[in-house]
Amino acid sequence: MAPEPRWLGSEGAPEPESPQERGSPAEEDASPQGAQADAQSAAARAPARAKGAKRARSFWRDLVIIVIAALVLTIVLKAFVVQVFAIPSGSMENTLQPGDRVLVNKLVYRFRDIARGDVVVFSGQGSWGPDAPPPPGNPLVRFWDGVTNLIGISAPGTDYIKRVIGVPGDHVACCDAGRVTVNGVPLSEQSYVHPGDVPSQVVFSVTVPPGQLWVLGDNRANSDDSRYRRDDPGSGTIPESAVVGRAFVIIWPPSRIGDLPIPATFGQAGLRAAAAGAVTAPAVGGYALAVGLLRRRRRRSGEIRSQ
Repeated sequence: MAPEPRWLGSEGAPEPESPQERGSPAEEDASPQGAQADAQSAAARAPARAKGAKRARSFWRDLVIIVIAALVLTIVLKAFVVQVFAIPSGSMENTLQPGDRVLVNKLVYRFRDIARGDVVVFSGQGSWGPDAPPPPGNPLVRFWDGVTNLIGISAPGTDYIKRVIGVPGDHVACCDAGRVTVNGVPLSEQSYVHPGDVPSQVVFSVTVPPGQLWVLGDNRANSDDSRYRRDDPGSGTIPESAVVGRAFVIIWPPSRIGDLPIPATFGQAGLRAAAAGAVTAPAVGGYALAVGLLRRRRRRSGEIRSQ
């Protein structure tokens, strides 16, 4: 065997023995006093390491709590306050584009009635659309569907989004010089109907039943709405109880962020007055009939007493 090489110094001579080899400082470190110092140093470092580990555990615990709280809050908001919906088709263009995300207020109709001009999300189950498909059998798939529904990546297939044109008691018709009328008042729809579309190519005349709504898409040439659902339950109208809420703002994509106000044409004084007249007329007639019956009874009572 070849002898082990030795490291040479700067002049090529063997390195002298180090002091440690003779044992003075190294032996001191190996003494009981040195071992005691090392033990004390390790003991001093132990609380710092424990404190760091505790901070790491605390961070992850807090992070898990925050995530769970955010998820619970999102579920509660979705169930009772607001929900994100994705627009799947072009039936509401140009007001809403495919791929838009809208925020839907689910509380607003607890404080006011559904109004003409509102953009509403409603369930077509039992009226327009087929029954909702059964939930997936795989629990992981069900969980994933729930998560994606929370943020509007996907939405139930039985939900629709349209604009309310007629509320209960309204007489909605088309066409008066090419315009849709509500209670005989023509609507000016240029601000929201898809450019180039006429208000309707379908002639209709409907009195909206109690508890129902007449709804149309803004893309009148490409919207499956009340006009084409006359053979369905409700004769094209949808139940007020099926309304999930009012879409009031576009939140995605950033270039499309904006609110969804009620168009000015639905604020016409004549339209409101006509609706009030339609509502109060039966009441006035009923009052007059009641008064007439009461007077007749009084006359009969008087005749009986005089005999």
